[in-house]
Amino acid sequence: MNSENKRIAVIGAGVAGLLAAVHAAELGAEVHLFEKMDRIGLKMGITGKGRCNLTNSAPIGDFIAKTPGNGKFLYSVYGRFSNVDLLELLRSWGMETVTERGGRVFPKSEDAQEVRHLFMRKLEETGVQLHLSDPVHHILTEGGRVSAVQTSRGVFPAEAVILATGGKSYPRTGSTGDGYRMAEELGHKVTVLRPALIPLVCSNAYCRELQGLSLRNVKLTVSAGGRRKAELQGEMIFTHFGISGPIVLSLSDQVSLWLSQGHAVTGEINLKPALSEEVLDKRILRDLAKFHLKQMRNALQELLPHRLIDVILHMSDIPSDLGVSELTKQQRANLRYALQHMPLTITGTRPIEEAIVTAGGVSVKEIRSSSMESKLVGGLYFAGEVMDIHAFTGGYNLQAAFSTGWTAAEYAAGKADEA
Repeated sequence: MNSENKRIAVIGAGVAGLLAAVHAAELGAEVHLFEKMDRIGLKMGITGKGRCNLTNSAPIGDFIAKTPGNGKFLYSVYGRFSNVDLLELLRSWGMETVTERGGRVFPKSEDAQEVRHLFMRKLEETGVQLHLSDPVHHILTEGGRVSAVQTSRGVFPAEAVILATGGKSYPRTGSTGDGYRMAEELGHKVTVLRPALIPLVCSNAYCRELQGLSLRNVKLTVSAGGRRKAELQGEMIFTHFGISGPIVLSLSDQVSLWLSQGHAVTGEINLKPALSEEVLDKRILRDLAKFHLKQMRNALQELLPHRLIDVILHMSDIPSDLGVSELTKQQRANLRYALQHMPLTITGTRPIEEAIVTAGGVSVKEIRSSSMESKLVGGLYFAGEVMDIHAFTGGYNLQAAFSTGWTAAEYAAGKADEA
């Protein structure tokens, strides 16, 4: 099929929609990009704490493993447009990147706005017609194929539509779930939506007491009975509502799933995961000997952050003002246990609107993995988070958006065989 003068409507100017629009225009299509907000790439501007974690330098096999939400569905698009391809493309556009700990790739400027400005320039260079503050309400069909999109300003005919409206998290950036409704209107199934990469709410009073305290090199274990157990080691932080931080966000997808299934979820923090019970006991004895004339609250200052001492002593049933010399063997055992088993009662997650990504979306069973085209409606393509795909932090979600956007553009423009 000749893509020249083929009219393509792209709905949503996030990561997936932007690359899809630019690439389809480069392939010769007449592209109209519709964005409900007054600017493009708003969610992109806050990813990676405002630095835009573009992708990861890991092998593509790792991308699949780091994508608990239907990662295998992405094999084909990663083969067509990989992380290496993305970085080569950005370099050809004049953007330099840096790779940091964990393989995370950022713009060298460390400014997400550079990425937004780069896409603005590419939209202009490729002749994409940008419709800002112009939300699409419906995708129209005729004879089992898309025929147009309807906005508040009128009906725009289109031979292909790429739906790239994102998920339901961060609604202030425009992600309010519009794409799910439009897909359902066309007969597509939308799986249960839930937050992923989201802080966890805990009922334990000590979380609020420790608000703002960061912990490094700790192990967090979460479980929901039976074989439902997961754990990660790294950094976390206490908040006024519970816990957050890298290992919490990574485990939150599993916790969110268990909670949605009706399971009660508990957790525990191991403050000294590198030490065996025996080695930890020796470490405690050494500190107690060193501070044998002190009270217990002053004897653990080299073992724990200051704010954590009273909490751990309370869990161990040890008075803070107890003299070190008065500590019983049982109390020492209690202390040792508390250091490696801080209990958590996880009652929920923060609202989906606060999630970094949305788990759930348009069912991938109704989308061709090779082309991103709907199996139900001809000329309808999907890209990015609107689909039931989600990954861990580290650049994996943005790469999925870039790769699906690129692939959808090639097939929508009818140039896939030439790519």
